[in-house]
Amino acid sequence: MKILAIDPGSKCGYAVMLDGEPIASGVWDLSARRHEGGGMRFLRLRTYLDSVRFAGQLDAVFYEEVRRHLGTDAAHIYGGTVAMISAWCEEQRIPYQGIPVGTIKKTATGKGNSNKDAMMASAIKRWPSQYIRDDNQADALWIGYYGWLSLGTTP
Repeated sequence: MKILAIDPGSKCGYAVMLDGEPIASGVWDLSARRHEGGGMRFLRLRTYLDSVRFAGQLDAVFYEEVRRHLGTDAAHIYGGTVAMISAWCEEQRIPYQGIPVGTIKKTATGKGNSNKDAMMASAIKRWPSQYIRDDNQADALWIGYYGWLSLGTTP
């Protein structure tokens, strides 16, 4: 089962998982760039999504479902990113689902309120062969792993 997992944000973590193990992961930079319109970050996201899709059939897409943001800009970026993910999945006819932050953290560390360092450490321990750049990538790996488990598969 091939899954795309996404940690939405300006630094957008992603992981492509095959049967619960990463085959590709990293961070897509969706930050606003000088002389760009506000929608360019979302067009870049679409290009990244298309590149994953062209690499082979996806069975599902999972993303981090955030219920609260500390700032208005973060909320707008998150909302636009999730809108692009869901619209893209609808167009491609790929099932998608948000996974609550606490669920991801509990899967990774056993605690639903773990900090970024704990999430990184657990990802490095679980996938020692992966070069994990930051907490966004670590989160995406755990999102993908939880998504795989939620589909009724076993490790």
